[in-house]
Amino acid sequence: MRAHLARVDAVIVQAVIAGALSFSHLHDLAEAAGQGGWKAWAYPVSVDLLLVAAWRRMREQQRAGQPAGGPRLWFLVALAASLGANVATAGLLDLDDVPASLRVVVAGWPAVAFFGGTLLAHTVRMPQEPAASATPATASEPHPTPVAIDGVPHRDHPVEPEPAAAPASAPVVALPPALVDRLQALAADHRSATGHPADPDALRARLGLPPSMTASVAAHL
Repeated sequence: MRAHLARVDAVIVQAVIAGALSFSHLHDLAEAAGQGGWKAWAYPVSVDLLLVAAWRRMREQQRAGQPAGGPRLWFLVALAASLGANVATAGLLDLDDVPASLRVVVAGWPAVAFFGGTLLAHTVRMPQEPAASATPATASEPHPTPVAIDGVPHRDHPVEPEPAAAPASAPVVALPPALVDRLQALAADHRSATGHPADPDALRARLGLPPSMTASVAAHL
């Protein structure tokens, strides 16, 4: 616990020192560029706020799985402004004779920071779409009412055809005596050979009669 607190304290102290130095360098550069009074103190506040806001928005969009190109761009812009001020005030720039180009950059910074802050504040957060769950239809769900089209009911599900009615049995027709003798002889031969009565339909086929004569053949056995 103490080691954790020591690490936190060291980070906080380091952040305070780095922030104070960067704040001071930005103030000195703005004042040297002609922005005196309270305006010189507003510049470092503007740069640091843009830096923190861009970093937070970038992290939020990365956690949400969204592209963070816009926040990353403004983070780099604010970081470049802060590092530029630190380097410029390190003796590489004569603060008593600031170039005109740097004066233009310092004077135009408020508009740039306002534009970047506005875009970061109004970034649209895309809501995460819930996963679509396919719910199978249960047997308790009622079937839709059939809709009549031109007087004929229309159904979503195919209607099974009704079984066809059984054909009426063919009438028994009297066979000629010679044909009856031949039929009974074939039936007797089949019984003596197999021990079972002959099939009327098989006997009808052997005699060359049409299928409608099966009932008549069976009546004469």
